[in-house]
Amino acid sequence: MKGDRGRLLKLLEQDKAEMNEASREAALAEFKRVAEEFFETDGGFLMTTREGKKGTEVIFTFRILRAKNFLTLK
Repeated sequence: MKGDRGRLLKLLEQDKAEMNEASREAALAEFKRVAEEFFETDGGFLMTTREGKKGTEVIFTFRILRAKNFLTLK
């Protein structure tokens, strides 16, 4: 019985981390927009999720051609 409860809790946790395709595309587009404010990229963006020690981890991966540096006016 205890094992059934654990499996049910795990399924419920996994369900909270699931994204539909429209939400996944919207999140990726927004993070891509932000990344491109700070980096010149080669356009290859990837979003993955995995189970971590304290919950679901979201990983955004992209390659940069250069970092954009901002000047501070005094």
